[in-house]
Amino acid sequence: MAQLDTREKLEILADAAKYDASCASSGTTKRNSKDGKGLGSTEGMGICHAYAPDGRCISLLKILLTNSCIFDCHYCINRKSSNVRRARFTAKEVVDLTIAFYKRNYIEGLFLSSGIIASSNYTMEQMVEVARSLREDHHFRGYIHLKTIPDADPELVHQAGLYADRVSINVELPTVNGLKRLAPEKDGVRIETAMAEVKASIIDGKDAKAKYKSAPRFAPAGQSTQMIVGADAATDGDIVRKASTLYDRFGLRRVYYSAFSPIPDASAVLPLQRPPLMREHRLYQSDWLMRFYEFQPHEVVAAADDATGMLPLDIDPKLAWALKFRGSFPVDVNRAPREMLLRVPGLGVKAVNGILTSRRWRRLHLADVARLTVSVAKLRPFIIAEDWRPVVLADRAELRPIVAPKPKQMEMFA
Repeated sequence: MAQLDTREKLEILADAAKYDASCASSGTTKRNSKDGKGLGSTEGMGICHAYAPDGRCISLLKILLTNSCIFDCHYCINRKSSNVRRARFTAKEVVDLTIAFYKRNYIEGLFLSSGIIASSNYTMEQMVEVARSLREDHHFRGYIHLKTIPDADPELVHQAGLYADRVSINVELPTVNGLKRLAPEKDGVRIETAMAEVKASIIDGKDAKAKYKSAPRFAPAGQSTQMIVGADAATDGDIVRKASTLYDRFGLRRVYYSAFSPIPDASAVLPLQRPPLMREHRLYQSDWLMRFYEFQPHEVVAAADDATGMLPLDIDPKLAWALKFRGSFPVDVNRAPREMLLRVPGLGVKAVNGILTSRRWRRLHLADVARLTVSVAKLRPFIIAEDWRPVVLADRAELRPIVAPKPKQMEMFA
């Protein structure tokens, strides 16, 4: 490998890290260095490229330790057989970059992943050393996310959790057959075993912290994972069911979805075209329905097309479910329970909370509901208010043209 300077390495390894979506920094413990001790913070705003669920922008130095890899996963641009320019940071170089970028107010934290070099254990040791040095040698109190390696020794993964705010292990693909076909060197059972071990360590850490203030924390921002969408034949229904299983079994904070992107010199087993980016967006919306709107996985799957198992691209999954199960509507905003209000298209969690609070004191009119939402037009066929009953709309055989978003003309010189 030709000798590269730090700037050249950064250009290569920052670009190689762009395919990893799971880098939102949220849910960790609050730390700062306002007392003059240490360096960094997990709070505040910055020049950022990742967004927390609460809307905050978080700036992260997002890089790979190396884009060299001994594995040959078909979908990965950094696979062993790929003809890409290779680079590798030392642990010290990553530490120095993180500190230098933080002092310039470019970043608030580090997201570190890596290809597998030499062995899983060796690579994991280097990543743990980066986090250890930042925490112990430089007293860095900013956010650290480490992408751990499931094949590595469990003790190394445990050490990663002691230094990092969040750890993640990618399940890669939603089906066992897809993983065997596109990443034969990866073991789905081992991946899930590693996730279970991380979950157990997080629970043990919380229990210990409740009893002893001096107990070390373990990944206070939890663990996450990522699935590639569109590289195999998995349907949206398959992906939703897999995500639900991961949330239930391993207590994940987030499941991220990354639309497959065709890569140079691609394997013949990969599709020639990437899936629509809207498909990735609809999966995130489905994920939101399960996490915040009390939808069960089978309800989200029911919103998909019965023949293809795919969610519609032109309307969101919540509206698709409502149109498919019109017998559940209209919903009386003055009487309906919370779970039914959350199923009304156009009503968000804040709006539902507002309705539940307001109706304790007065009966709500359509104008009252309108003040809680961005647009009341989508709501009208699905709700009953004190002065509104959708008699004509409810009797229409086809509601979709009325409530679906109108197509927009693209502008050539926008």
